[in-house]
Amino acid sequence: MVRFRLWVFTLNHYKGVAMVLFATVFWGVSGTAAQVLFQQDHVSPYWLVTVRMSVSGLLLLLLALSRFGIASVFSVWRNKQDVIRLILLSFFGLLGVQYTYFASIQYGNAATSTLLQYVGPIFITIYLALRNRRLPRARELAAIVFALFGIFLLVTNGNTRHFEVAPPAVVWGLLSALTVAFYTLYPQILLKRYDPAILIGWGMLLGGLGLGLGENPFRSPVHTTPQLFMLVSFVVLFGTLIAFYMYIASLNHISASVASLLACGEPLSAAVIAVTILHVRMGLPSLLGASCILITVTLLARKDRAKEPPPEFLTPL
Repeated sequence: MVRFRLWVFTLNHYKGVAMVLFATVFWGVSGTAAQVLFQQDHVSPYWLVTVRMSVSGLLLLLLALSRFGIASVFSVWRNKQDVIRLILLSFFGLLGVQYTYFASIQYGNAATSTLLQYVGPIFITIYLALRNRRLPRARELAAIVFALFGIFLLVTNGNTRHFEVAPPAVVWGLLSALTVAFYTLYPQILLKRYDPAILIGWGMLLGGLGLGLGENPFRSPVHTTPQLFMLVSFVVLFGTLIAFYMYIASLNHISASVASLLACGEPLSAAVIAVTILHVRMGLPSLLGASCILITVTLLARKDRAKEPPPEFLTPL
């Protein structure tokens, strides 16, 4: 009986690991799909973000409605302060993350933009150190050094005379990392009261509708082609809805710390796909820089939680 229970536990653990890995692959492929939409179908980040947030937000709320019921889904609107927090999270957090990330891809490529976005934990570390009036710990300092060195190599490919990546892509990518830090730290009060699926659903829908005031999400800015339809559908369904639910479902089998550590596979999958399918060139210095950024996230994900519990994460996007 003991052996059987141990085998079931191990099976469930690997099931959770597989769910996170599939989610990270979907996120990575989603960025690559967006790059194709920008470069080949001439879709603007403005339009794609509007469609992605509006449609996926509505679908997430419908799934949450079937799971939790109408009272739970709309409970966030009963508290005025929570409504204000939700609106701020929607526009400055979720919308900020989405737009800056896709804008970075438009000027650069999915691999570089995803790696730059994963510098977000550095901003979180610096903020927490300032808030608690303490110096960064040794592991945190090492992570900051790895991150800065990684960004330098990734952007310059080891050549200090020119940028390997377009400066706008770097700026938007770092802004994406900053907004990741914001939407990770800000909704802590909301996460204690509402399920992440409800928060993400309302946040995505509000952000998409707000952005849609200037861009009709149901009017394609270019000629609709089978490729455009398939790629947009993948970004909305697999890159958002399915990936999100696989990540959340994995927490029933593995801890949040393990899940967040495995989520580091997103930039790795984005880089592999960009290099193999889109033929994005990454020299040895750039690959070394990417490795430094992955080491950064790993160091921060393995920080001592007993000394300072890290904030809860909604989920990588």
